[in-house]
Amino acid sequence: TARIFAFLSGPPNYGAGQLDARSKGDHNTGKVVDSNNTLLPEETSFYKNLAASAVQAGACVDLFAITNEYTDLTSLKVLSVESGGSLFLYSNTDESTLPQDIYKMLKRPYAFGCVLRLRTSPEIKIADSYGHFFPDPQYMHVQHINCCDLFASYTYDFEFEKDSQFSRKSRPPILQIAFKYTMIVHHGDASDDASNSGSRSKFSVQRRLRVRTIQYNTTANIWDLYDFVDPDVVLTILVHQVILASLSDVVEARLWLHDWLAIFIAQYNKAYKNVRPADSVVSHIDVDFSNCSQLQPLARLVFAFLVSPLLQVQDEHIHPDYQTYLQCLFSALEPASLRQAICPTLSSYSSLDTEAEVHQSLSRSVFTSERPIFLLDAYTDLLVYYLPTASPSIPFPPPRDCESSTIFFNCHLVVLRLLRFLPKS
Repeated sequence: TARIFAFLSGPPNYGAGQLDARSKGDHNTGKVVDSNNTLLPEETSFYKNLAASAVQAGACVDLFAITNEYTDLTSLKVLSVESGGSLFLYSNTDESTLPQDIYKMLKRPYAFGCVLRLRTSPEIKIADSYGHFFPDPQYMHVQHINCCDLFASYTYDFEFEKDSQFSRKSRPPILQIAFKYTMIVHHGDASDDASNSGSRSKFSVQRRLRVRTIQYNTTANIWDLYDFVDPDVVLTILVHQVILASLSDVVEARLWLHDWLAIFIAQYNKAYKNVRPADSVVSHIDVDFSNCSQLQPLARLVFAFLVSPLLQVQDEHIHPDYQTYLQCLFSALEPASLRQAICPTLSSYSSLDTEAEVHQSLSRSVFTSERPIFLLDAYTDLLVYYLPTASPSIPFPPPRDCESSTIFFNCHLVVLRLLRFLPKS
């Protein structure tokens, strides 16, 4: 078992895996898709074969690209995705948080040589699975993960088996998760390591198996189903499905997402009988899900995803490698973090130690003098903003010992921008 860190300052240009980035045109001008609305394809199968070899050898590959030139991460990403690794992209060394990212990765406890298997009761089946893993070539729904930590996330989509359904007489559906992994376990206090350096090792390698069996309740009431919807989980499944579809046709993937939202709104209105008969003069269609608070964020989240750089076509401001980076990032995040990466969270503070409100809207209307400090958390970026009406006595930037600064510096910080005034534009 090994963990490999690969650092790139440009496309590989030597040996069997060399990539000719110039052969696909000037990608630095924003050409993300070809004439068929297809994202730029892999240039070679070399790295896919290399990823398969890495999986068999138990090696996890993390890619770190520090460059603003086209590097063809589309061809390279398979190395990290299938081996259970991560992909990082930095435009330059000046603002790069590469040292901090590596430190955090090495500091976390992680498991290696992992095998994940899911089983279900007969009424349902696994439709799709998503994440940074390698499917077992022999057994269905068995995934091999060379390396994972507490932040690793894997997504499964379920559907009914043929025409079956849950009935009152049938047993509740059951899901069983089996996870086998290896960990390095430390015994004793770390302070004893120096004094007992000559004694036997205080570390041991343990192979563990965790099995969890979950029984779910069912309902025949659509209102109960809507009331227990988790919008973050719904968004996560949609993101995985759209990423997969966008590899074939970005425009079709966008249209599919539009259609999904339209059909969902129609089904919701039908369930709540908000659409009047055809002979009615006026039909009221509830697009805000006013009868169900759990569904209300969905339309905003889908819109945020539609305008995200991942689904933009022929945008000169979006680097093609950045889209590949977003694919790898979004496909590895757990639901709450993914929501933040797609639809940033805006919080206001009445003082450095008092959080006033977490805002649903990102409009300028939220900027009021009663709350002079704002924090925008977009997962990979944090933006701290002071209103022009903020008291000059408030220190800028916020000191580390205040409540708001604790939130700032404990977040998943990649870039922190501090603004004293909002630009007039």
